[in-house]
Amino acid sequence: MVTRRAECSCAQLSATCSGEPVRVSLCHCLACKRRTGSAFSFNARFADGDVSVQGRSAKFTRIGDEGGRVIYSFCPDCGTTVHYRIDAQPGLTAIPVGAFADPAFPPPFLSFSTRAGAASGSRSALSLWRRSAEDAGLLWLTFQDQTQSL
Repeated sequence: MVTRRAECSCAQLSATCSGEPVRVSLCHCLACKRRTGSAFSFNARFADGDVSVQGRSAKFTRIGDEGGRVIYSFCPDCGTTVHYRIDAQPGLTAIPVGAFADPAFPPPFLSFSTRAGAASGSRSALSLWRRSAEDAGLLWLTFQDQTQSL
């Protein structure tokens, strides 16, 4: 069985994951852009029973537009988010793929966007990325709002 370790920048907080992720996805919503400081977030979901967390963490709860909660756990020393839980996805722990620092991590197979998230950047760059994603077999989903989740 595959075992992977995600950790914060100072290695104080970590999550050890057994087995393959249930889902690997990209999200282009504005909240994820803000959280990562990037154009999208790259995340993996694991069954709660397959994740063991070590170290101290601080928590931040974000309430979505429709009232759903996301609870982020991050290192209180360096600030890196190592794992989070989404109320709408019980039984799963989400981990930012970058925390694994593993170039061989499985690629995403889902990509999410909202109308507001998709509107940023140039249309030609977005169209090129969408074609590339579709050519790579990535499922691209665009939502009217941020209330839907898989």
